This record gives sequence, C-alpha cells and structure tokens, in this order.
Amino acid sequence: MSEHEVVEEHEKGREAFESEEAYRLHCLRHSTAHVMAQAVMRLFPDASLAIGPAIEDGFYYDIDLPRTVGPEDLEAIEREMKRIVKENQRFEHERWDRETARAFFAERGQAFKLELIDGIPDDEVSIYRNRAKDGSEFVDLCRGPHVMRTGQCKHFKLLRVSGAYWRGDAKNKQLQRIYGTVWPTRKELDAYLYRLEEAKKRDHRRLGQQLELFMFHEYAPGSAFWLPAGEHIYNLLSQRMRTLLAAEGYHVVKTPMVFDKKLWETSGHWQHYKDDMFWFPEDHDAEDGEEGRILALKPMNCPSHMLIFGAQRRSYRELPYRIHDQGALHRNELSGALSGLTRVRQFRQDDAHIFCAEDQVGDEVARLIDLLDRVYGAFGLGYRVVFSTRPEERLGDDALWDKAEAALEKALQDSGLDYKLAPGDGAFYGPKIDIYLVDALERAHQCATIQADFQLPRRFGLSYVGADNQPHVPVVLHRAIYGSFERFIAILIEHYAGRFPVWLAPEAVRVMTVSEKSLEHGRKVTEALRAAGIRVHFDDSDAKIGYKIKMCHERKVPYMAIIGEKELAAGTVSVRSRDEGDLGSMTVEAFVARVAEEAKPRL
Repeated sequence: MSEHEVVEEHEKGREAFESEEAYRLHCLRHSTAHVMAQAVMRLFPDASLAIGPAIEDGFYYDIDLPRTVGPEDLEAIEREMKRIVKENQRFEHERWDRETARAFFAERGQAFKLELIDGIPDDEVSIYRNRAKDGSEFVDLCRGPHVMRTGQCKHFKLLRVSGAYWRGDAKNKQLQRIYGTVWPTRKELDAYLYRLEEAKKRDHRRLGQQLELFMFHEYAPGSAFWLPAGEHIYNLLSQRMRTLLAAEGYHVVKTPMVFDKKLWETSGHWQHYKDDMFWFPEDHDAEDGEEGRILALKPMNCPSHMLIFGAQRRSYRELPYRIHDQGALHRNELSGALSGLTRVRQFRQDDAHIFCAEDQVGDEVARLIDLLDRVYGAFGLGYRVVFSTRPEERLGDDALWDKAEAALEKALQDSGLDYKLAPGDGAFYGPKIDIYLVDALERAHQCATIQADFQLPRRFGLSYVGADNQPHVPVVLHRAIYGSFERFIAILIEHYAGRFPVWLAPEAVRVMTVSEKSLEHGRKVTEALRAAGIRVHFDDSDAKIGYKIKMCHERKVPYMAIIGEKELAAGTVSVRSRDEGDLGSMTVEAFVARVAEEAKPRL
C-alpha cells in the first residue's frame, strides 16, 4: 500500500473520534503497542501475541510468554523498543486473503491470531508490517490506524505487568498484560508520570489507613468500617446534602432494605440485574417457586420510590414531586472487582427521584445542573458531561425512547454545557446524563447522573390527575450528585491528598502543650475553640513537643496551637498552619475567629 493510500485509510478512521487530538493520540498509542510487541518478539521468539489496543492514557498488549515478566524484563523491552524507534521503521498496511493470513500465523504458532482471523467475517484481513534495517520484519493482524513511522513513538514508558484471561474469560488461558504509556512530547510524558507518582501518594486506601478514616476486614468483604474520623466526613456530607435539598423542596424518606422479588420483576431489574443482587428464599427450606417467595436486598431505591408515589392519588399541583433517600444499598460485586471505597458491596447514595410532567423536564434538569455547580464548586472540583442514549437491551418501545432522549438532550442543550455523546450507553429504562468529576490530578471519575425514565412509571401504573382532570403518566428523573458516599469520599481523599479543608477536616485544630506548666492554658484554649463549634483535640500527653508536631503533620491537621511558658505568660497561642507554615503568636480570640471563619460550611 502506498503512502497516499495509507493517508486515505487514516482519513476513514477519523470519524469515530471526538477530536483530531483524540484521533492522533489513539494512532500513537496503538502504534506504540505494536513497537512493544515487536520488541517482545525479539527478546522472546516463542511468545504468542493476543491483542494490543490503545486505551485511555496509554496502551497494553496481552501476550503468552514462556515465563513471568519482571521489572528487569520491562527495562530490557524498553531498550529494544528504543532501538526500533531509532530505526524509524515504516508502518506498511496490507490486505491479505484469509487463507494466506491463516497460513502465515499458523506457521509461526500464533494461535490467538488464528482465532481472531476466524472471527472476522470479511474475505480479506488487515495486516500491518514493519521492516527493520537488517531485513527482519514484524507482521501483525491489525485493523489500524497507525502513525507513519516508529520514530514518532519515542516518548514512551512501560508501567507494569498484570494477569489477563484471553477474551476476559477465566475459563481461558491466562496471559501477561504489559501496560505502557506514550505521549507526543517529552514534557507531556513527564507530566503524566508525575501524576502517576502523585496518585500513588494520594491513594485513598493508604491515606484512609494513615488518617484512620476507615478499615476493611475479611469477615465483611466489600464493606467499609467507618472509624470516627471517617464517620465525621460521611455524616457531614450527608447532613449538608439534606440541608441543601430541604431548601430545594425535596421530601426525605427511608424505605425497606428487603423486598419480594415481585417488585424487581415489575421494575425489570430481576431480568436485567439479578446476578448483581443478593437474594434468598424467605423460608430456609423453600426454593424459588410455589413453595416460598424469594426476597432480595435492594441494590437501588427507584422501585421503592415508585411505590411511595403510587400509594395515593396525586395531582399535577404536587409536581414536581421530589423524593430523597440515603438508605443503605447492596450489590453483589465480583470479589475481583472490589477496590477500596470505589467499588464496594454496601454503600449509600444521595439518591433522589423527581416525578414531573413532560413539560417540566427542562426546568428540573436546569435546577439539577445548578445544584451540580454549587456542590462541586464547594470542593474545587470541575466536571465533564456525557449524554448516553438507548442500549440494545432495553425496556419499552422506541417511541417512548424517542421522547425521553429528545427531552433530556434539549434540556442539556438549553443548559449551554458542552457534552459528549455516548450512543448505546444509557440505562435499560432510559437515557442519561453522566457527570465525570475532574480532580486535582485532572483524572475523571464518574459520579453524578441524571436519567430520564418514561418506562418505570408505566410498569408501576403510576399517574397523576392533570389540569384537564384526566390521568397522565409522570416522567421520573433519577438523579444523584455525590453518587455513592463511599466513592465520593475516596475521590475527595485523593483530590485533597488527605489535606482536608478546615470546614471538612475531622480535626481542625490540635492544641498541644510543651510542659505541665501550660496545661491549664491549653484547656482554656481548647474550650474556647470548642465553644465556637470548632473540632479540636487537646494533646496533653507528656510526649516531647517535637513528637507531637510530627504526629500532627502525619494526620494532616490544618492547625496546630502550641502553648509553652511564653504563650502562658502572654495569654496567647503559637500557631502553625499545615498549608502556610509558622504564623507566629496570636491572641486566643484572633485565632478562634480565624479558624471559625474557615470552618463555615461551604455547602
């Protein structure tokens, strides 16, 4: 294939990407995956290659290798990759008939490539070839696209190795997945590697233990134990959201944790979500069927809120009817998917469902976006928006989906927000707006959601009496702002690197004395802070002041109030700020006023 034809092939692939930059990054990362595979084959000629896609921020290749790859092997692979990059080999695109491709890869013992070829419906398959200066070549089954030459892939770094089953099925052979990253410039690569290192320092699992926020135990897999400091943050977020929503006209409810499976059959969750639920027979000896009914722990609140709305006759004058629920939810996540607070089996959400008329959807979405701005702004978090449309497996007819998607997208357009389209990623009952928080390291985390549901109200037979005195079916907006408290707190821990602002910190001030002589003054300072509603701890132990200061730094307490004989004589405190360093001596009144101002709730 000529260089002109390669350019034409590249043009065909651009339409799938949201921007020219995204397309170029994809090509660069996909190409570097090939460079890595070529280097691996030079070092391990008996290796068998599976797949090597570009992913967010990098690439990987799944490979069957004769032995386990370690850190020293990654260094050797990197050295070989640099040689390939320096050779500036050209990526040559060819199309082979199926039999030629099968014969080629069969001769080289590439069983995974043969299986991939068998799954390609076309008579021809796409091949990319790299030719080295010594006449050797690397040939891979690949649909592309790629950059023109390997010399464009020079700003890379291999990151780690993990296990991966072929085609993601545990019944298949386990391969070794080698991850790497690559960027257009050295500056961008260095910035990304810095973010990776910083992310390790900010890992909420490490900081959660260091700051004694939460713990896990093997006897409760996938469920967190919230320790006093973590419970403070959890409870503060809960209460502030309740206060915020009370002003927005929400009705707070609490619903049962266990329901008959008939509820989930009515909602459609039993058909679509059964494997992710905890369920059991009501009678221990009964089985699913006529002998006894099946009960299930609720994985979400929406069906129970349908029951509340449908429990009495409703008028259009009550709409929008907003229900808020922070009840415990349970989902039967796979053990391998559990990850700190970000993926758990028991959690709570700042969950809400808004029952409204069709012509109220736009106003309600606008109110929710305003709420997003206020809540995320309080934490210094930005966000991105994705609009997800109907999936292949869904409830209801296309006419209702047309209405739901049109209503939600119009509301989104009216908001003026930029958004990405994600066709097919909607919930099984309706389209949705997903909100991705952007933290201090510029990482995106999916948290909030706004979902337009025209299906469940009909499945539950819900209606309200309109101004025309006729029954009408409401639209339901499912929405969460934090998402789950667990995941949101994990994001906050890493966003702040454990250095919570005064208004959120479990401990805003630690008062510490140098000797017994200043104990009484220390108690008075502590009482003054506590009287102002400030969370304070008085360290009156006989430990050396240097050790006390060290422990305070480890707990990332915003303020230290140090009291020695000098402060005792003057009736002052010596103040150290976690973020600003030594602030010198202050009167007790001035210090209390300063901290009280910073302790005011930001929500």
